[in-house]
Amino acid sequence: VGAQAYTFKEFSAFEAIAKTKEAGGNMIEFYPGQLLKPGSADKVGHTMSDAAMAELKAECNRLGVRPVNYGVVGANSPEEVRAIMAWAKKMELYAVCTESTEQIAAWEAGAKEFDIKVAFHEHGGSMSNPKYKVWNPLYILGVVESRDPRVGACADLGHWCTSNLKPVECLRILKGRVISVHLKDKATNGEAPVVVAGKGVVDVAACLTELKAQNFNGHISIEHEADWKDSVPQVRANIDFVKAHAK
Repeated sequence: VGAQAYTFKEFSAFEAIAKTKEAGGNMIEFYPGQLLKPGSADKVGHTMSDAAMAELKAECNRLGVRPVNYGVVGANSPEEVRAIMAWAKKMELYAVCTESTEQIAAWEAGAKEFDIKVAFHEHGGSMSNPKYKVWNPLYILGVVESRDPRVGACADLGHWCTSNLKPVECLRILKGRVISVHLKDKATNGEAPVVVAGKGVVDVAACLTELKAQNFNGHISIEHEADWKDSVPQVRANIDFVKAHAK
């Protein structure tokens, strides 16, 4: 359990690693475009230089925070998918997080070639916007169920509530295909502020119970999309909630 670096988007990746450690996390999920470190022009991503990547890995090692995932990252071609997966292998990641389901054949090929998992993520959506489909766990299930077991879903618990869905039911739909989790609670269903786990409408405890029942062995990334300048206490509270319900 740790943080999605986007939680600390107002800071550099180096600072995000330190803040994740301060909050009690032991892993971090990077996203494309975050500044590498204060005073640097380098940014995190699959096109970063080998030297910058080495710096990033060294800082993770120094603080004992494991990089596990990268996303949400889009891909417009099989070539771009392969470049992302090759970079993920160099970073020794567990998975890559994307919404580019139209490249499913390339993602599956990359998962097999590099032995890296692929997790399809969802933002909020509804039937009123038929062009955006990944919000619906049934759609994701249809995309992945006949594919290699390393291809599955990133369960964004908060965004399922944005779509007026019940997260624990979505987890059940995707049983056996949950690769990773973006953990956030929401004040209400629909477009609503993020709150600390246990304070909102996401039944986080029930979700953790369901994940245990499914023998989920991936990572849980806290994604606290609020209190942007000072969110370590909230991230710590979320991590503590997960640890308290993990037994």
